[in-house]
Amino acid sequence: MRLRRVVFDLLVYESVDELEQEDHILMNEAVKARKNAYSPYSKFNVGAAVLLDNGEIVIGNNQENASYPSGLCAERVAIFYASAKFPGVGIKTIAINATSKNFVVNKPAAPCGNCRQSISEYEIKQRRPISIIMSGETGEVLKCNSVSDILPLAFNSTFLG
Repeated sequence: MRLRRVVFDLLVYESVDELEQEDHILMNEAVKARKNAYSPYSKFNVGAAVLLDNGEIVIGNNQENASYPSGLCAERVAIFYASAKFPGVGIKTIAINATSKNFVVNKPAAPCGNCRQSISEYEIKQRRPISIIMSGETGEVLKCNSVSDILPLAFNSTFLG
């Protein structure tokens, strides 16, 4: 037996204002998208903005449903919409922003497991990483270079033969 340590680099910004211009614009789009989230049950509003290789920005927000869990997270709404509207165009970056009607979100909102796996599928499909920028209402902003940083042992159907 041997121990294998998995580590990754994570950029930590004190606020959104420290982001480079392209990332700042993308996060602003995620904030705008978040404002139209439909979250009557969780009261947790999430917006996502996806920057594509062609320069287009596609947004999404969480969409809840009384028939839980048939709703969708903002990240998957944005990625699936981007793929439907711009098939074959690669994804460069996804920005995620969250707030709550019940408490102040003072930590970055990271993608859930389902969203991490979905992002991973697109990384595999395009054979290159997708940067992820995460923020809450206040506090630090995090950026990682790839979903594999935050999902190092993703399920990959290519392992099945």
